[in-house]
Amino acid sequence: MTVTHVAHIAICVNNLEKSLDFYRDLLGFYVKMQQTQEMLNRPGSQSDHMYQSTHNHRTVANIYINESDTVPFLVLTSHPDDKIEQNPIKLDQVGITHLSFKVKDLDTTITKLLSSGVKLAGDESDFRDENGNMRTFFVYDPDGILVQFE
Repeated sequence: MTVTHVAHIAICVNNLEKSLDFYRDLLGFYVKMQQTQEMLNRPGSQSDHMYQSTHNHRTVANIYINESDTVPFLVLTSHPDDKIEQNPIKLDQVGITHLSFKVKDLDTTITKLLSSGVKLAGDESDFRDENGNMRTFFVYDPDGILVQFE
């Protein structure tokens, strides 16, 4: 077996529009597909091994880092008519703990995010070295999922 690349990473969100405000509008990702899909014929949609509860439909958006990309980086899904259990995990829990993005300038990025109302995961001083240089930092997306910038 040879894996050729990551096809996508999917995250379930409470409110697709709020997540698009963050990933598309604030971080600058591109949405090439956004639609509502019926769940009845989706693989595994009726399986309690794959879903916490049964859903009639879902909304989905494929997010790309660059407009020219042909493979989505993130697939955001939501179930707007259903209550979704929300307990984002921390870095020391089993599962996908965070998303991480490389940026050109950490100081500019943190300033932009904080001025846009994004919540920092900790205190800004937690992410600076002894010389005051920003090494990395984490914020919360609209669902409380940790997002790292380095």
